[in-house]
Amino acid sequence: QVHLVESGGGLVQAGGSLRLSCAASGTLFSSYAMGWFRQAPGKEREFVATITHTGGATYYADSVKGRFIISRDNAKNTVYLQMSSLKPEDTAVYYCASRRLIVGTLASEYDYWGQGTQVTVSS
Repeated sequence: QVHLVESGGGLVQAGGSLRLSCAASGTLFSSYAMGWFRQAPGKEREFVATITHTGGATYYADSVKGRFIISRDNAKNTVYLQMSSLKPEDTAVYYCASRRLIVGTLASEYDYWGQGTQVTVSS
């Protein structure tokens, strides 16, 4: 089992940057692919980014390509989401999630979820 705790959310101005962290505890963190999802009020939870269990490959939603970077440090059992050039439409609760070995873009594919951290981007 993997337990996930997100941190780093907050209020930023459009064009600013923010780094989210997700600390994992449990068994064999390095065996899990990790993903970031977000959910804005009244909308479905959507895929943001994912990274393979080794960190060797990353995948991004079209809406964040070139602006967000996902990374992981398996020695620290932590995954990060570096967000730059933030836009008001990035405002959402951001969730960290994990799944065994294989990356995916669907929320239903992930087994464990953090509690979420609020990101608000002002214009």
